Amino acid sequence: MTQPTANSKASDTTFNHSPKSLNSFAPRLLDWFAENGRHDLPWQQHKTDTPNPYIVWLSEVMLQQTQVTTVLPYFARFMASFPTVHDLAAAEWDTVAEHWAGLGYYARARNLHKGAKQLVEVIDETGEFPQTLAGWEAISGVGPSTAGAIMAMGLHHYGVICDGNVKRVLTRWAAIDGDITKSATTKDLWALAERLTPTENSGLFAQAMMDMGATLCTRSKPACLLCPLQADCLSHAQGRETDYPVKAKKQPKPSKFSDALLIESADGDILWLQRPDNGIWGGLWSLPLQFVEKVDGKTSGNTAKKVEANDDKLSNMPNDVRSNEKVYEAEFTTAEQIINEWLIKNELVAKSVSTTLLDDAPIKHSLTHFHWYLTPRKLTINATQITELNQTLAAAEIDFKWLTEQKAQDSLGLPRAMVKILE
Repeated sequence: MTQPTANSKASDTTFNHSPKSLNSFAPRLLDWFAENGRHDLPWQQHKTDTPNPYIVWLSEVMLQQTQVTTVLPYFARFMASFPTVHDLAAAEWDTVAEHWAGLGYYARARNLHKGAKQLVEVIDETGEFPQTLAGWEAISGVGPSTAGAIMAMGLHHYGVICDGNVKRVLTRWAAIDGDITKSATTKDLWALAERLTPTENSGLFAQAMMDMGATLCTRSKPACLLCPLQADCLSHAQGRETDYPVKAKKQPKPSKFSDALLIESADGDILWLQRPDNGIWGGLWSLPLQFVEKVDGKTSGNTAKKVEANDDKLSNMPNDVRSNEKVYEAEFTTAEQIINEWLIKNELVAKSVSTTLLDDAPIKHSLTHFHWYLTPRKLTINATQITELNQTLAAAEIDFKWLTEQKAQDSLGLPRAMVKILE
C-alpha cells in the first residue's frame, strides 16, 4: 500500500511516541484494514469514486452511541423510505419518528430531520452539499468528529475523526492518563488524531480507525495479539489495556417512577399522546404517565394514584433504588396534567396490570441519566367519558389518538419503553 503522508500540526515532542512510531501508525493500520477490515457495510464509501455524503451523514448520526448490528436494519429502512436528503426533508415528522422508534437517543432523530431541511436549503442555494468542516458543523446534531467523518468518507476530502472508538484506541496506544471527559484531555486526543491522520486517504484511515475500535480494541477483552499496533502500544507493554480510557467514576443513576396509563375504550382502543418536541422522547407517542415523587422511601406528588411506601411495587425493587434522592419527573406534560385532573374530577383510578405471572413489579427501563420504573395501570371508560376527555384535550390543542395496541405499534413512533409495556 502507498505510504500516506502524516499530518504534522503538532510537534512530535508533545506525544508519547517517537516520530518513527507516529509516521508508521497509518500505514500499519491501513495494511491491516485492507486485509481484515469490514468492506461491506452499506454506508461505506471508500470504494466509491463519487461518494455520497448523505449516506455517510445518516449512518454517522445513527451510529452515535449505537452498535453497527443495531443500526443496520434501521439504516436499510431509512434508505428505502428516504433515498435522498430531499426525501427525508419532505417527510412528515411522524413518519421519521416511526422509522426511528426503538433506536433510542431520540434527539438524534429530531436533529436528523431538522438537519435534512437545512441541507436542502444549502443545496438549493449552492447546488451541492456543504464542502467545508464549518459548513457541516452548522448542521443540527453534527459535531466536530461527525463533520470530520463526512468530510473524509462522504466527500473524500481531508477530515479527522475522534469519536469514542478512536479515543479508546489512542488512549491505549499512547497511554494517555488524562480523564477523557476533561477538555484538556480532549484537546490532546484531537492533536494526536490530527498528527496520525494522513493527508491523503483520510477517509480510508477513518474507516480503519472505526474498525479497529469496533472489532479489535474493544472495551473489554481487546484482541491485542491480532492488533497491528501492539508492538508500540504503551498500555499493552504495561499490561494495562483495560485501564484506558480513563474516566471519572460515574455517580449512580437516580431512579424515577411513574404509572403508565392504558386508558381504554370498550372497543379496545387506547389513548396515545404525542410527547412535546423537547425533553424525553421528544415528538414520539406515549401512554399518559403519572409521575411519582419518592423521597426517603416515601412517595408524594400530585398524582391521581399515590403509591404507598409499603406497596408491593416498592418492596420488589432492589435496595439501591430505595434512596433519599428526589426523583419527581419535571416533565409532567401539560397533556398528562390535564388527564390527571380529569381523572381526579371523575373519581377514576386505574388498576394495576400484572406484568409477570408472579407479581406486579414495575418494568425497569434505563436511559442515559436515570433508571425509570414504569407500572402499567389500566382503566376502561365509557363512550360519554371518552367524548368528554377528547373535548378537554382538543380544547388544549393536545395531539392524541385512540388506537389498539397493534395499530399503535404499526403506525406510531413508540419509545422502546412503551413497546415493553405492550409486550
